[in-house]
Amino acid sequence: MEILLVIFYSYFFGSIPFGLILIKFFKKKDITKIGSGNIGATNVLRTSGKLLGSITLLLDVLKGFIPVAITIIYFEQYIQISCLMTFLGHIFPVWLKFKGGKGVATYLGILFAVSIQLSVLFIVTWIVILLIFKYSSVASMFSSLTVFVVIFIKDNALKFIDPNLNIDIDLRLILFIFLILIIYTHRKNILNLKNKSEQKIKI
Repeated sequence: MEILLVIFYSYFFGSIPFGLILIKFFKKKDITKIGSGNIGATNVLRTSGKLLGSITLLLDVLKGFIPVAITIIYFEQYIQISCLMTFLGHIFPVWLKFKGGKGVATYLGILFAVSIQLSVLFIVTWIVILLIFKYSSVASMFSSLTVFVVIFIKDNALKFIDPNLNIDIDLRLILFIFLILIIYTHRKNILNLKNKSEQKIKI
């Protein structure tokens, strides 16, 4: 019964389309029909300004953080399931016919819940890559890759030092799944980068 509860509230939190709700309320527009059509913070920023973009970013981070934080406190044995369902809720929300955002802000919220160090690593990497290349998509994918590589190397280095050390591989597994899903949700951006038509972020 507990696992069903965790699946329900994790997916529900993750599936709340804050970008869509904010633009509907403040701009009387449908975010899925303007810009890239994505409900995430980047499209809100490009089409509706920095304020609504920042609010969307904050809320999308919180909807990743809150359900996982709840699970850590009350249902610790289901942390990985909570992380995955929260993330899937954002990118495949039932309310929008399973067409959601790209998952980056929600991924960051999940990271904040499980590891402050990894979340800081993600943010710093994202900012550096964005400043260099000016592409949000490149920054997002590279930062997700960096987090996975760092945790993978760290855990394997510890295992090499002490072969008898029992390392929890669940974090590596969930971060790998997130990396694959983030690359998947950015498939159009990858094509745009290849065609040199990807839109840059104005800093």
